[in-house]
Amino acid sequence: MPRPALRPASLPRRAPYVDRVPPEARTTRRRLRACHQCDWLMALPPLGSGEQALCPRCGHAEVRRHRHPAQRSLALALAALVALGLALSFPFLGFSARGVGHRIELTQTASELIVRHEPLVALAVLLTILVLPALYLAGVIWLQVGLLRARPLPASRLLARGLAHVEPWMMADVFLVGALVSLIKIAGLADIELGAAFWAFGAFVLLLLATSQSVDRDWLWFALAGEPPAPDGSRTGRPAAPQGLAGCPTCGLVGRLDAAGHGQCRRCREPLHARQPHSLQRTWALLAAAAILYVPANVYPIMTTTSLGHASPSTIIGGVVQLIEMGSWPVAAVILVASVIVPMGKLMALAWLCLVAPRDRRDRSLTRTRMYRLTEFIGRWSMVDIFVVAILVALIRAGNLMAVAPGPAALAFGGVVILTMLAAMTFDPRLIWDDPAGRLAPADEDAPA
Repeated sequence: MPRPALRPASLPRRAPYVDRVPPEARTTRRRLRACHQCDWLMALPPLGSGEQALCPRCGHAEVRRHRHPAQRSLALALAALVALGLALSFPFLGFSARGVGHRIELTQTASELIVRHEPLVALAVLLTILVLPALYLAGVIWLQVGLLRARPLPASRLLARGLAHVEPWMMADVFLVGALVSLIKIAGLADIELGAAFWAFGAFVLLLLATSQSVDRDWLWFALAGEPPAPDGSRTGRPAAPQGLAGCPTCGLVGRLDAAGHGQCRRCREPLHARQPHSLQRTWALLAAAAILYVPANVYPIMTTTSLGHASPSTIIGGVVQLIEMGSWPVAAVILVASVIVPMGKLMALAWLCLVAPRDRRDRSLTRTRMYRLTEFIGRWSMVDIFVVAILVALIRAGNLMAVAPGPAALAFGGVVILTMLAAMTFDPRLIWDDPAGRLAPADEDAPA
């Protein structure tokens, strides 16, 4: 494809081609997108640095454009990996009480759970705070290096697909909040020492968040594989499914579906569906499993604290009450919201959405979609209690003087968090906007074209 002669004046003459010419300047065709949350078919407008394209029907951000996306993501990812390396090389936290002290490294938050016979919880901690973030950063570096060389490296498309699936499961920021909660919990019982790794991990969290926000997925996929023309007969300003179309959840490309409502993206090979198969049934099944686990998660102790030979088991609610008695009202509120209100609220919200989705009440579809977005966003923060247990189990090891052991509720509560996250991913929010009668409403009945 020939390169256009014009270039933005704000970019240097020798800027890499991937940054110098945005997708809108490389093609004269309209670039169509189908909203992943309401199925509205729209044409992307030309975007400048710092701008984003919102769905006119539900307000979902379809594309966010960044200045120098390749260099920005590469620099942030490299800095984040350096910070992670430092966080793994020095002591993370330390405590001392009555002449007895102990220091831990970051990886011990998982290894100590294995010693205490909680391998599944340890695996969840290790994956969410270290392994998946490291793989994500390495993938970003691999992709951006290929783009800056104007020759994508091997397996770039497969790797770009993987990044989209890994991102929701990175929880380093939640772990950092859990570390702060842990420190407040034991501040009155022992002297706390913040190691160099603690500050390095804080920098890693900020850089990881900045990296994930800097990845311009639309630009990335266009630079990797171009963009095939939209299917013939596509009409913007109305839903995509009644036209036999669907937007790829990974790269955004609009593709044609077969008679059964299935297909495959021509650009990234991701499966396409008019609606996720058996979305409501799978969501109900996951919610039922989460509700069953929610009972032992709150009835059984999540950890047991031993002080001077006396063991004191503590449930989630008991930990909140203990924090209130210590005068730590803000921390108690965080734990109460994250570990009690959020899981229960998420179960109720998703169950309600499953009940009302088949009903033809499109005047409330926007409100229901916003509820779904909130439910999807807050679900991961319930892991803060699991991370608190992991940190305290590794840190507080002073024999009969003081020790913390994980309780049976830790595994159950971790299962609740994971199952509710899967339930939110399985629920198809486009069902909220569907007409049960199968009628295709005029464009002005739902939203402006």
